[in-house]
Amino acid sequence: MYQKNNLFTAFIMILGLVLLFGSVSMAADFPNRPINLIVPWAAGGAGDIIARTLSEVAKNELGQPIVVENKPGAGGSIGTTLILTKPPDGYTIGDTSTMTQIVSYFTGTLNFHPVNDCTHIIRAAGMLYGLTVRADSPLKTLQDFIDYSKANPQKISLGVPGLTTAPRLAMEELSSLCGNLKWSLIPLKGEADTNASLLGGHVDAIANSGWAPLVDAGKFRVLALFSAKRIPRFPQVPTLKESGYNVVWEAPVGFFGPKGIPEPIVKKLHDALRKGMDSAVFLNAMKAREMTITYLNAEDTEKAVRQESERIEELVKKLGLEKK
Repeated sequence: MYQKNNLFTAFIMILGLVLLFGSVSMAADFPNRPINLIVPWAAGGAGDIIARTLSEVAKNELGQPIVVENKPGAGGSIGTTLILTKPPDGYTIGDTSTMTQIVSYFTGTLNFHPVNDCTHIIRAAGMLYGLTVRADSPLKTLQDFIDYSKANPQKISLGVPGLTTAPRLAMEELSSLCGNLKWSLIPLKGEADTNASLLGGHVDAIANSGWAPLVDAGKFRVLALFSAKRIPRFPQVPTLKESGYNVVWEAPVGFFGPKGIPEPIVKKLHDALRKGMDSAVFLNAMKAREMTITYLNAEDTEKAVRQESERIEELVKKLGLEKK
């Protein structure tokens, strides 16, 4: 029996060494072919811009092309689910709004856990969300919006980038604090779709990101920001929190892949993307859209996502939106 135990222990040790050296060898050769970067949002949105600007620098650092592929739909769950069907070899990664990913999981439209089933690589930036109407809307302030919603349930058509996304949940949280407001929720495909729908008068308001250029152009009016504080670009626009509603949603965008990507490969991907964050093209894109730089390394990204998951799980249950 003693001899058998020794043989088994030796086998496990040898197997561990084989796997270790196999991972090291694979990492040393990584990458030797193009990397596929899946964006679970429509082209032109914040997540898409982050992916494309960072990949321009990262591909030079890695010595291989990074092919950005848009797979929008179902609040981002189609693209993110696709990523996790791929081998954990670093050749398929994606970027996502981690808060939207978490919301999708706890409301039942995402079939993988945002922490336990992923390899987190880096957190890069945060999207600025806000409640926006057309410039010619009779709703001039947040209070106008709330008062009209109370007096006219379901009359306001509210565009959101999917029913299981952070902007939708932020509006549900606002609704609960205002006595359960009711809107006609219109699920749309992403920033371009929400902006076009509001611009064309197909919806009365939108809760999303990416509207800043249209505010500058005088076509949209922002009623409130979902951020923790006001921003210099629109100093006159209040936050929900300072308006008396303790609602703060700043959607961080991070890069991840299937669970089990070897740490040396994660480091190579992290370092290349981190280099991209220092580039002028990335910094200028973030400034143009009033997006914040929210860098976290792989370990800290995983910790942050875990903490955010706990908060969102509690909120989803409180609002009765959890998967049945």
